[in-house]
Amino acid sequence: MERAAQWAGLVFVPRVPKALPGSPVIERIEQLGTVRTIRARLFDREVIYSAPRFSEFIRLRRHGWRNPEFRRNFCVAPEAAIRAELVAASEEALLTEARHRLFRRWPRASGHVDLPKSSRIAFAAVLLGLLLLAVLAPLLAAPVFLPFVWAILAIPAVLRLWAAIGPRRAVDAVPPLSDAELPVYTILLPLRDEAQMVRQLVNAVRAIDYPPEKLEVLFLVEQSSPETVAAVNAELHDPRFELLVVPDAMPRTKPKAMNFALPFVRGDFLVVYDAEDIPEPRQARLAASLFAQRPEVVCLQAELVIDNAHENWLTALFAGEYAGQFGLMLPLLARLRLPMPLGGTSNHFRVSALREIGGWDPFNVTEDADLGVRLARRGMVTDTLESRTGEEAPVTFHSWLHQRTRWMKGWMQTYIVHTSRPFELLQDLGWRGFLAFQIYVGSMILSAPLHTFFVLSLVVSAAFPSRPMDAWDMASIAIFLVGYGGPAALVVAGLLRQRRPDLIAWQLLLPVYWVLYSLAGMRALWELLTKPYFWAKTAHGQTRLTRGARPLGAPVQLE
Repeated sequence: MERAAQWAGLVFVPRVPKALPGSPVIERIEQLGTVRTIRARLFDREVIYSAPRFSEFIRLRRHGWRNPEFRRNFCVAPEAAIRAELVAASEEALLTEARHRLFRRWPRASGHVDLPKSSRIAFAAVLLGLLLLAVLAPLLAAPVFLPFVWAILAIPAVLRLWAAIGPRRAVDAVPPLSDAELPVYTILLPLRDEAQMVRQLVNAVRAIDYPPEKLEVLFLVEQSSPETVAAVNAELHDPRFELLVVPDAMPRTKPKAMNFALPFVRGDFLVVYDAEDIPEPRQARLAASLFAQRPEVVCLQAELVIDNAHENWLTALFAGEYAGQFGLMLPLLARLRLPMPLGGTSNHFRVSALREIGGWDPFNVTEDADLGVRLARRGMVTDTLESRTGEEAPVTFHSWLHQRTRWMKGWMQTYIVHTSRPFELLQDLGWRGFLAFQIYVGSMILSAPLHTFFVLSLVVSAAFPSRPMDAWDMASIAIFLVGYGGPAALVVAGLLRQRRPDLIAWQLLLPVYWVLYSLAGMRALWELLTKPYFWAKTAHGQTRLTRGARPLGAPVQLE
């Protein structure tokens, strides 16, 4: 830009003066990404600060030589400098839009509106009642309660068993787009208190195989994280990178930060990566090619793979869980066109669809799961992407518990919001989607606590037998075996698919893992009642292993 300005005989400024008098008020926040010019009063004259496209410099040069006064009042500035001034001039409006965009677009799908305390208390009462019934079923009224327990415990297990052993979709080769055909792609990198992760994340992004002039990388850093802001600033010499500092305001959540940045997104497509992510280099190219081939698809979820699985028993179990969830379960839901709760990262979107649906819910602490359900409710197609992203599993129980508590709380939020008007949900999803939502999302909330409490009831029955074993006792044992067998089969099949049989022995500890899951569920229920919008930040960069050392799998081959 500086050399082009010099060639055109124009003044170049590396940054726009802050808080310029006369800076315009932006009336259409969603158009901020297209704004490249600011007019402002500087002393006794009006000055234009602009980031022209290179094709415009020829016209500007001709106009400047004909009109010297124009050259005196026109300054060329980098696009990032123009954007920084727009953020400063529109901060309050951007925050308001980030908080309330979804409410204005879809009032009945906002966690801020449809999550009153009365609904949260009622949900907690029902959940605790269901757990109590599970405990008492084998002891008191087995003919009445056991069919009910079967429905909420074994049916989801059968769905997981289907994903584990059922037929899988053949992966067709995707005709690749040429560099000239590829669209502009935006990468969002939300960060908070993660200065130590910036270097690794920068290296992962620089390894992405995509034309650099078509890659827009936005670091979204909370204002309350000055060390992270400084770490990102040190990397801004790469012209693809840009920093947006998100003002410190409630709710302090990742989706609010992404909503704050959404008006600035210039790409046709967008992907979200977390601080610890290491995506396969050709992932964005593959996604763009698949979007071009299938115009009906608005979202693609890449597979998340744990690459520090060998750290300890907890990371090994976490890796097995991800192998089943992202490698087998989500592809089944996509194949059946059922609501698909997204992962928190490596989801690729058509930006037009994302804006149409209202962006992310800033008040939901698992905004990914909620967004997947909202896409399904609007009839938008979500699919999986045969590309992998390396993730870091929590290495300590403390970190795992905080993360899992937030996830469980977010699933509870999602369930409450979308079932608050069940007939509308049924109308949007149809019977298949409605039942799948109840089975799948409901099971994510209920399954681990039910496993634990149901096992306790069986142990109590066996320890204090009051009568000979009958058919209902056998039914209880069958529910127990199916309830454990389905999820366990999904984990094992997922690990075998990833060619990681060395982790299977650790999966014998799954009953212990589900007990810990129950603890996280109870903590999540308490937080839902006391601090529903609190975001427990996951600590990254704790692993002692070298990230990216183990291959994530054979790369997807484009034709």
